[in-house]
Amino acid sequence: MTIQNQLSAPYYAVIFSSILKQEEDGYDEMAQRMEELASSQSGYLGIESVRDANGAGITISYWENLDSIRAWKKNFEHQVAQDLGQSQWYKSYTVKTCRVEDTYSWNSKT
Repeated sequence: MTIQNQLSAPYYAVIFSSILKQEEDGYDEMAQRMEELASSQSGYLGIESVRDANGAGITISYWENLDSIRAWKKNFEHQVAQDLGQSQWYKSYTVKTCRVEDTYSWNSKT
């Protein structure tokens, strides 16, 4: 899902960069469930996600405030997914939380 141009700054972005292991049974289903669950959380604004053929991916979730991000991190089902990610699915990952102060974009007319 692309949500560019739909949000008004300021807001927060959680950038999750990851590399998947070769075996990823159940990963796609869990990722879909986490997106559904996050979308029901207070302060959730949206998500964008990409992954290449080598397993490298970036998911950016958008939030109204830091309290919403903290609540999401503490969500029980999300914590289960985090544990499974560490034990089964990811070679590595990095999480960055950023405050978005301004945005702009450009689109080709052709």
